[in-house]
Amino acid sequence: MNSIGWYGALVALEFVLAAVTAVALLWIKAPYGRYQRGGWGPTIPGRIGWIVMESPSVVVFSAVFVSGAHRDDLVALVLLAMWLCHYVYRAFVYPALMRPGSRMPLLIVALALAFNVLNATINAWWVADLGGYADSWLTDPRFLAGAVLFFAGLVVHVRSDHTLRRLRSPGETGYRIPYGGGFRWVSSPNYTGEIVQWFGWALATWSPAGLAFAVYTTANLAPRAIDHHAWYRDRFPDYPADRRALVPHLL
Repeated sequence: MNSIGWYGALVALEFVLAAVTAVALLWIKAPYGRYQRGGWGPTIPGRIGWIVMESPSVVVFSAVFVSGAHRDDLVALVLLAMWLCHYVYRAFVYPALMRPGSRMPLLIVALALAFNVLNATINAWWVADLGGYADSWLTDPRFLAGAVLFFAGLVVHVRSDHTLRRLRSPGETGYRIPYGGGFRWVSSPNYTGEIVQWFGWALATWSPAGLAFAVYTTANLAPRAIDHHAWYRDRFPDYPADRRALVPHLL
């Protein structure tokens, strides 16, 4: 099988994983965060877990990128910067800001790490090697629309994380109803923002890998957002009745 064949097979695998993940999460709540529970094997501190499972998206993407034939091209470098804007935050800044005490099953970390190695590989492979973008791509409507969606989603994602962190005072435990920002409309604007980001990436790269990642992100986060919404409604009788799970006024 040539390189194009391998690339196509890996992209197809990611679409398959998206379908499997969506079906599995209809029945199982991933056991971390508010759904942490026993029976999933050994656990590690949540902060370490996030760094271990998310850092391949920085390390592997960068390693594949520098081996690509177009690694010095302007568009490839711009797309690299976009990718790192998200994953430096997700792999290193976000864990550093987490409150200590949470734990995560090692199994979840291992599964996420494996996915991120696959996903970083196929996206970097396209951006730095197979894509072959001309500089004029930076003025193409698909790139411009995708970049707007990507950075708008990133802002919503980061701001929502900040709102959630500020709900508790130092040393305080438990949960409260979040307000403000995207929480005016949905229960999980951090997930909404991330889904928007990766559909923006799919547009900006106009790539099979980008589309596969956007579909997988939706398959992974939409069920969890729906679970969060139901959890809030069950736990808080005064939860805002007009708030939706993931998409304002719709879902």
